[in-house]
Amino acid sequence: MHADSRSSPARARAGGTVLSLLATPLSVPILRAHLEGPLRLPDLREHIGGAAQTTLRGKVGNLRGIGALERHVRSAMPYTVENSLTPSGHGILAVADVVESWLDRAPQGPIPFGSEAAKGAIRSLVGGWGSTILRALAARPLSLTELDNVITDLSYPSLERRLSAMHAARQVEARPSEVGKAKPYAVTEWTRQAVAPLIAAGRCECEHFAETTEPMGRLDVEAAFLLASPLIAREVEGSGSCLLAVSADEKTDQQKPHSSLAGVHVEVRNGEVVSCASRLEQDPQAWALGTVASWVEAILDGRPDSLRLGGRTQDFARSLVEGIHVALTT
Repeated sequence: MHADSRSSPARARAGGTVLSLLATPLSVPILRAHLEGPLRLPDLREHIGGAAQTTLRGKVGNLRGIGALERHVRSAMPYTVENSLTPSGHGILAVADVVESWLDRAPQGPIPFGSEAAKGAIRSLVGGWGSTILRALAARPLSLTELDNVITDLSYPSLERRLSAMHAARQVEARPSEVGKAKPYAVTEWTRQAVAPLIAAGRCECEHFAETTEPMGRLDVEAAFLLASPLIAREVEGSGSCLLAVSADEKTDQQKPHSSLAGVHVEVRNGEVVSCASRLEQDPQAWALGTVASWVEAILDGRPDSLRLGGRTQDFARSLVEGIHVALTT
């Protein structure tokens, strides 16, 4: 058994594979260099600069291995080998743009993409997402001991390391504690904004790496709701409540049996989110319902029409969905 876990998962949680790749040095510069067209290794080295040829060759080989680059042999004299960007490579770069935008919003000031600080921030985010620390803290502040009781797949030392890394990256913050009680930790606003790169990475994996990565599921979207919903207060006026729900497939979406849904109930009063809880209301004032794919479109692309909206205050449901998109992408 792995020293970090009580039970080792077979594959990383949705989004973790692509985000981990973006934290690897040279991956993004190499891919971006190929946006201008196929490149030979010497031309790539000249374009990037500073990288040893053996290091660059190894990185290019790794990117070819995952399908982000494609090798071409030119038989004409002189004999040359070039690499070109694939659709998967373009997909990874689209995620890189979202991650870069998120790094620009860091509370300590913009973090340059490719820096050690960026690598640490991305890796700590992946660790918090994959371990479900983010999901647990999105619901409410918890102490390390409480996290250990909630998350049974990881050992206490492993949870402590991940939480410490997130704290150092300013992705969680310690809250004041009552006398005699352990200090609770809460996710920061910047971490809530990380929903955009997490969902973008999950979509990229679904489109280009479905055979080797974990698919994004209903509980992943529910975690995204819990993280992102508190950000929408500045985008929504008035008061109301709404159920944000995700179903398994199109057939379920039409039938709407509550047993097959995951989601949250959001309550807004005078433009302030006062409650966001993981529960399903039987008769909500308003509701927004869709599959994982349709919610990804709504969150990342600002397409609420990909969802089914209803209830007595349908316009309020639309405003919440649009508010999530705006809060995460502007």
